[in-house]
Amino acid sequence: MSDQLIGKSVDRRSFLRGSSIFAAALGLSVVPAFAQQQPPQKPQPEPEEGEEKKPADPFGDPEKPKDGKLIDKEGREYRVCPQCGYNMYKEGRMWVCENCGYSYVE
Repeated sequence: MSDQLIGKSVDRRSFLRGSSIFAAALGLSVVPAFAQQQPPQKPQPEPEEGEEKKPADPFGDPEKPKDGKLIDKEGREYRVCPQCGYNMYKEGRMWVCENCGYSYVE
């Protein structure tokens, strides 16, 4: 019945050829969008002579205290779980992971 609607038989080879032509046309229409030039970035202002330039650490925590203890948003101290990488909190003398339940005594 579908052969009557299409009008001719579509075999695997003609289908793949038509699909490849469609994909090439689609790819050529997308390429000009990626070829646009991006606007130049603004240069960063240079620090004055009295100021020292500190390199910014993109992965660093700006609220990390100097003594090496990690503090969460609620002000509780936490550690990173060695099993799953989630936060561990102290319960009595034990550090317990909230995610996987891994624990050890300090």
